Amino acid sequence: MTDDFMGPPWQADWVEECAAYRDSLPEHVRKTIRDGMAELVTARNPYLPDDELPEGFHLEPARSTRPRGPHILNFDHGRGWLRFVSVRRVEDPQIVVEELFWQ
Repeated sequence: MTDDFMGPPWQADWVEECAAYRDSLPEHVRKTIRDGMAELVTARNPYLPDDELPEGFHLEPARSTRPRGPHILNFDHGRGWLRFVSVRRVEDPQIVVEELFWQ
């Protein structure tokens, strides 16, 4: 197996608590999250450079020592963030959102 990412399309999977929190947010915030997730699930490599993300988004590894590990997607110009990991599989590769925060 190579070290290349499989995709697109990636499937987005949300931890139950994150999905419930996301659904409780105002509509404009949910739309912002959908816009960012749309970029991630259609990318060949979900760890996109910032110039490929919509305005107001910034992506960085959760730990600099694990560049292909969990990542943080900041959105709404830094007012919120979500933490995700990608699960590479031959069939049905996934992006799993583990944490979500918005203020």
